Amino acid sequence: MDQRATTASEVQTYSRKRGILRVCVVTSFVFHVIALIVVNRAFPIKWAMKPLRIYHVELIRPPVKDLDMEKDRVGTASLKEPSVKPAPQGEDTISLDTTDKRYVSYAKVIKQALMAQWQYPPEAKDNLIEGTTFLMFTLSRDGTLLDLKVMNSSGYPVLDNEAVRTVKAAAPFPAFPGSVTVARLHIKANFDYRLTGPGQAKK
Repeated sequence: MDQRATTASEVQTYSRKRGILRVCVVTSFVFHVIALIVVNRAFPIKWAMKPLRIYHVELIRPPVKDLDMEKDRVGTASLKEPSVKPAPQGEDTISLDTTDKRYVSYAKVIKQALMAQWQYPPEAKDNLIEGTTFLMFTLSRDGTLLDLKVMNSSGYPVLDNEAVRTVKAAAPFPAFPGSVTVARLHIKANFDYRLTGPGQAKK
């Protein structure tokens, strides 16, 4: 008898708990629905989602062959185009005995070229003629003789003519070295004719 009463009591307790649980679930559901309605009114939520738009992007690549040819043309053009250097400008005047480091070596070459051509005129030797001819000549960068002037005569045409002949016979001269950066170079030279000693081309 007691066992049956206990069982009935447990069933009632279980039913009561189950009823309470149902009430709690329903209450919770109603509360959440009400809360969702309130929130939706305060902050409208668009439930209807717009359809997604799909964009197609195509990358068109030029043919590899044409691209390589264009690259080759650019590379070839860059190799064929030499760097443009500014043309030398200006001019300068030196003597054969200059001490300017830019011109010393070139002046020496010019002096040697003149000495190889210079002679004492036989007519002047026979008549014991002496004197000094001072002249100036102009060279371009490639050594071409551009101008030649007798600046101070020796007083004897035979001596002056030999000095002029010497410069013309030695031309064209070697091209300017890298140290000479001017476009034209004026060179002063003295041709000293002396019977007491060997003639020398001087300043």
